[in-house]
Amino acid sequence: MKQVKLKDGKTIVIRAAEKSDAANMLEYIDKISYESDNLTFGPGEFGINIEQEEEFIDNISRQNNALFIIAEHDGKIVGNLNFSSRKRPRIIHTGEFGISILKDYWGEGLGTELISYLIDWSKNSGIIKKINLRVRTDNIPAIHLYKKLGFKVEGTISRDLRINDKFYDTFHMGLEID
Repeated sequence: MKQVKLKDGKTIVIRAAEKSDAANMLEYIDKISYESDNLTFGPGEFGINIEQEEEFIDNISRQNNALFIIAEHDGKIVGNLNFSSRKRPRIIHTGEFGISILKDYWGEGLGTELISYLIDWSKNSGIIKKINLRVRTDNIPAIHLYKKLGFKVEGTISRDLRINDKFYDTFHMGLEID
């Protein structure tokens, strides 16, 4: 667990997700699905029930190369980051993360805090040597944040997302951990 202060002075708790967070997490996911087109899902498209979310959280908590953290303000989930990797020996050292933050908390430094937490965790894991992500090429604030934290654009994936019958390209970005 870690406490951080945002630019606006709010105190946020960043901690590992627990099975008991499943219902609140699904409520949070429903809300953010209406707030951003930068996610891989839109309203009503997440398709996970409470039991599945509990199992997902439980599975991640038992892995030494995966991380699921949430950011809370006054006991309410306001952001999350999920990093997943695989078990196969040739790729166990690398994984991809996704991050989301409630719109009311954009621009306050929470994304920096969540990703910094992941980077520190990766450095201390003894396993993770590469963090990957995908980001829409038109999501300039996110790209700026990732570059500020050391991520590099490694390639472009054309037509990676389709939203309302319009295609969007994404950048594949990565950060080497040494």
